[in-house]
Amino acid sequence: MEKAKRSLTDFERGVIIGLLVGGGHFGGDGRQPHILIKMHVRHQPLLEWLSARIPGARLYGPYNHGGRNYAQLMVRGKPLLDFVLGLISDSRWWEIDPHSHQRLREMIDRYMTPGG
Repeated sequence: MEKAKRSLTDFERGVIIGLLVGGGHFGGDGRQPHILIKMHVRHQPLLEWLSARIPGARLYGPYNHGGRNYAQLMVRGKPLLDFVLGLISDSRWWEIDPHSHQRLREMIDRYMTPGG
């Protein structure tokens, strides 16, 4: 976890955390947690950039549904635990956006704590 954090520049960490705060969906499939970032296909280069920097991230799409054209990045399982949560663990996310931080906490409580 620490090695992955050190391999990113401050800029890269900031962009990743900012996108998680502003556009991350925190949920799961009933068995394991996942974080999803869905964006219009015009942002595909950004999603590819993220995919190259987040171990285990998977890029899906592009999709065309209901007149919307989008791609999505998903992180789940061990990469989610080892990288993404380690990346945000020392951030002050709750001060920036309490609502999205609460969604993250609910995902952690549901999928990562005993009895959750």
